[in-house]
Amino acid sequence: MTILAFDTATSFGAVAGVSGGRVVSTARAGDLLAVVDELVDDPSAIERVVVGRGPGSFTSIRIGLAMARSLALTLGVPVAGASTLDAFEGGVPVIDARRGEVFTLGPRVARPDELDVAGKTLVGDGAIRYRDVFEAHGAVVPGDDEAIHRPNPLLLIDRAEPSLEPLYVRDPDARPSSR
Repeated sequence: MTILAFDTATSFGAVAGVSGGRVVSTARAGDLLAVVDELVDDPSAIERVVVGRGPGSFTSIRIGLAMARSLALTLGVPVAGASTLDAFEGGVPVIDARRGEVFTLGPRVARPDELDVAGKTLVGDGAIRYRDVFEAHGAVVPGDDEAIHRPNPLLLIDRAEPSLEPLYVRDPDARPSSR
């Protein structure tokens, strides 16, 4: 079965892959279709779509989910989602949540100095951003350029479930105006 999997929730932009195949990325979540074009010669070969549901950037999560739904509808194939935290291996995933916070397993949001990280290997863009804090608390953070920090969308496939609900761990910054 040919499964297209992708994630757009982190600062790494869009990362996509095809089951049993390679993984390609682009720096902007909005360039996801260019990555899919690079991966898939014949879209009719796609039999399933899997997408990362977050946590991560609110806008980037929405881009990924909208694209997954659109592709699945257009191709007439099933679509599923999984937590972006499931797209990491080799350490505890830590995603930059901005505002001086990170997303991690639970899922939950926390300030970097609130996490118990002693003796743990941390991976993800949040681990890179707060390296000094984490290492001061006894964590190991692999080098910034190591592939282990980038989400691997193919890892989402095994954890996928029918839900496409975005995984928001905190409320969005945008609020309706009060008139």
